[in-house]
Amino acid sequence: MKLWPISQYLAVAIFAASFASSSFAETFKIAPNAESSMLKNGLQIVVIPDNRAPVVTHMLWYKVGSADETPGKSGIAHFLEHLLFKGTKANPDGAFSKRIAEIGGQENAFTSSDYTGYFQRVAPTHLAEMMALEADRMRNLVLTDEVVLPEREVVLEERSSRIGNNPSSRLGEAIDASFYKNHPYRFPVIGWEHEIKQLNRKDAFAFYEKHYTPENAILIVAGDVVPQEVFDLAKATYGTISRTGDAVPRLRPTEPPMETARTVTLANEQVKQPSVRRSFLTPSYSTAEGPEAAALALLTEILGGGSTSRLYRELVLNGGPATAAGSWYQGQQLDSGRVSVYAVPNGSEKLEELIEKVQDIVESIKTSGVEQDELDKARNRMISDTVYAQDNQASLARIIGVGLTTGQTLEEIQNWPELLQSVTTDDVQNAARQYLDANRSITGYLLSADDENPS
Repeated sequence: MKLWPISQYLAVAIFAASFASSSFAETFKIAPNAESSMLKNGLQIVVIPDNRAPVVTHMLWYKVGSADETPGKSGIAHFLEHLLFKGTKANPDGAFSKRIAEIGGQENAFTSSDYTGYFQRVAPTHLAEMMALEADRMRNLVLTDEVVLPEREVVLEERSSRIGNNPSSRLGEAIDASFYKNHPYRFPVIGWEHEIKQLNRKDAFAFYEKHYTPENAILIVAGDVVPQEVFDLAKATYGTISRTGDAVPRLRPTEPPMETARTVTLANEQVKQPSVRRSFLTPSYSTAEGPEAAALALLTEILGGGSTSRLYRELVLNGGPATAAGSWYQGQQLDSGRVSVYAVPNGSEKLEELIEKVQDIVESIKTSGVEQDELDKARNRMISDTVYAQDNQASLARIIGVGLTTGQTLEEIQNWPELLQSVTTDDVQNAARQYLDANRSITGYLLSADDENPS
């Protein structure tokens, strides 16, 4: 799973314009009532009270993802996510999931390059039970070949359906592998097929023992709760787990400067609609200086964030050369981020010519900048999206979790709207000039089997 910017977790904004003439956008904070605490064993706890409905979301995040895997063991983080549902001595044979079903709750899990998370959505009366069950499987997982080997086949089938049968996803993997020459972001979260086939019980348990510890985890509880009561429940459940030492340092190889343009092409008989995408290496929220990351987020909103964006207006509307065009910023990552643009041709438009038209629009921002009104509208759309997150406790908890596991503090996450407000038109133009260089990018062409080349 990829790392998404804040706005992509949220509903489409309806009242963005209402913020333009008010001071609300200047003072709005994300989860302003969130409270944080730390257990003696190192587990960080964040509580976000929301008393509008008798529901609570219980999320446990581990600061480990596919970028923390041992070389040659790609996919082990995601594989372990699957295996955590198999059971412990106290709760064997999927008893955790069965109990959630009995009480009418919901659960799921997810893995990314930088984090792994598990969550349940239940009535508040069952929160203590969820904590006890999740704490149990933090250190007491039981793995045997009888459960590990069949689950490995499940993961292989998942890879086949999500990647193997999806040319766009396969192109994405190829782009990542070429985009990052040294950093482990180059490896797919789900893993390479030939390496998944070699994963075993010993690999999974070693990864579990190393990373699934209280000092490497963050508990986020959002919903109809009282913070101090949650802290007390956490102490009575998670607090009984002994600290294993210091959190595992997240030491990763760094990416060298990108000095060349690279091209990746995939032609496949399953492709019915060719497309082209281009990516640029950028800082993330965790590695950027000052408002740099926020400027990149606003740049991509202005450039390709919807039907009012420059790419859409200039390439799609009025019978333009594209049927779709847009951009996005992957900024919530522990290490580097990226900006990507894409376009889908309208009729016989050549992909090579189309991506140059996309780049021309990028160049116009680099040379002429953006208008203040254009920046204000983009900022208001993004802030209003974040306002609507307050209506979804799971989305709000996820925003906090992603931020905390990728190097941000709770205060930085809460003050993201203020950071967005600080961005100027010059900041946006400078971000485009510094990072959106076609000579330091990677371009991916997705072709039908009949196409010999993108031009």
